[in-house]
Amino acid sequence: MTEMLPATLLADAVLLLHLAVVLFIVGGLVVVGVGNRLGWQWVNAWGFRLTHLVAIGVVVVESWLAISCPLTTLEASLRGTTSHAQGFIAYWMQQFLFYDAPPWLFIALYSGFGALVVAAWWQFPPRRTRGQVDDGAQRGH
Repeated sequence: MTEMLPATLLADAVLLLHLAVVLFIVGGLVVVGVGNRLGWQWVNAWGFRLTHLVAIGVVVVESWLAISCPLTTLEASLRGTTSHAQGFIAYWMQQFLFYDAPPWLFIALYSGFGALVVAAWWQFPPRRTRGQVDDGAQRGH
């Protein structure tokens, strides 16, 4: 049992990382919308927006190509199973992250969410640097 502990802890860490990625993708779009309404300039930072777009892009491509998420695969491997067998904390995290539905539903949901992220690029364009925005404002543009 003690031999399994390090792998179990690593699997739990991967699961928490997976949760963080999901929260970044979902929360990121919310933050872009709310932040722009509240005048938060950082929500349009190029690095933040590009990272967010790439993250949802990876999810969409994985779903269309029927590729298993590498984080899910790594976690299952660390647990020594192809299923989601786990401990108490992992159980509840997985209840949040994993659910049974037909593959077409995930493709539709991920693609639709990805389209919303792309639409946010037009509605609230990212800015490369804060200095570029401030320079324009100082010139009266």
